[in-house]
Amino acid sequence: MKLNSHQIRKSKPEDSLKLQKQIKRNPIVLVLDNVLDTYNIGSFFRLADALAVEKIYLCGPVVTPPNIKIHRASIGTWKWVPWEQYQTTKECIEQLKKDGYQIIACEQTKDSVNYLDAKYKFPVAIIAGSESFGISKDVLKLVDKVVEIPMFGINISLNVLVATSVISFDVVSKLTYKKA
Repeated sequence: MKLNSHQIRKSKPEDSLKLQKQIKRNPIVLVLDNVLDTYNIGSFFRLADALAVEKIYLCGPVVTPPNIKIHRASIGTWKWVPWEQYQTTKECIEQLKKDGYQIIACEQTKDSVNYLDAKYKFPVAIIAGSESFGISKDVLKLVDKVVEIPMFGINISLNVLVATSVISFDVVSKLTYKKA
């Protein structure tokens, strides 16, 4: 089943719930640590749909669907990607660890590794941090691995969605390659 953007925008949440079971999901979840921009949140739903992730976790005091800005940026994919909100990212990570997820942070630290060199154990949770502050230090203490994208210009970082997209597609390609 594939829908174009017009069909996705016009779909109703109750209809998508019936059809979501037909989507083969990858053993990956996205965890948004206090991502505040509604257009970024909507774009993360679009990314999550493209990767067929199991779920998005919206953590912290953030806007959640249904929301017109999230709807516009996601082209309606928020109705097709399972999602859940947690009051804190710490609570979310603790639950994911109990469920057996490897926890990966997309962040630049003294201990981070180049995302191209990273090895993953599935299922995997990929954490993206807030637009202004990145992933909080308390959350970084809970992760299994920190990966980063090397930067070659004057700027030290990419937009949170762009960076998570690059790393997430690498994770999916490693899962696909592993299956082959």
